[in-house]
Amino acid sequence: MKIDSNIIKISDVCLNVNNKNILNNVSFEIKNNDFLTIIGPNGAGKTSLLKIILGIIKPTKGSIEIQNKLNISYVPQYMNIEKSIPVNVDYFLKLYQKDTSSFDEIIQRISIEKILKKQLYELSGGELQKVLLGKALLDKPDLLILDEPAQNLDISSQIELYKIINELYKSSNMSILMVSHDLHMVMSSTKRVICLYHHICCAGEPSFVYQNPEFISIFGSNMSELISLYSHYHNHKHN
Repeated sequence: MKIDSNIIKISDVCLNVNNKNILNNVSFEIKNNDFLTIIGPNGAGKTSLLKIILGIIKPTKGSIEIQNKLNISYVPQYMNIEKSIPVNVDYFLKLYQKDTSSFDEIIQRISIEKILKKQLYELSGGELQKVLLGKALLDKPDLLILDEPAQNLDISSQIELYKIINELYKSSNMSILMVSHDLHMVMSSTKRVICLYHHICCAGEPSFVYQNPEFISIFGSNMSELISLYSHYHNHKHN
């Protein structure tokens, strides 16, 4: 696989539900070893777009080309746990896994060694999201899809989760496609950003996107200025 090769190509995808346009002529590519984040307001069509890529729903129009034998893993926003079913973390992670040779390495990398014997329903929000991430990683994905993975977490858990995701990306050859509302985190770690509001408003490197007039019209000039300051602080190094 070439470094710059497309693993997924989305062309003019439209989605209409009950005569309402959810997505309109959306086109972009995901490359090998890419880190692409989709941002946008609630109701912009972000999760619908992920479901189309995952094959859960079909677009009204347009096409998706997926590289042959591409292994895709998905981490949802949240998973409801049935308390009456006793399932601990260790069993859940190993369930349906054909190859657990990388099990120890993955649980160490996402720091869940101490909770393997805990029941799923006992986990905090941050712990559960790390377990769901671990489950996805055990499938050895070429593309990891994350749908607002830190949405229900407190700030310290958000920071920890994004740090883990960033380190995983830097140390692997997988691509990451993420939907997120956490613009500060997105702008500090993402390779490319797509701003979606039923159509692609703007796209490119984070430093370009947060200065784009369409981004500012959606999120406001204050947010653009705040991200600019955050980016400067994050990238600044003292000698």
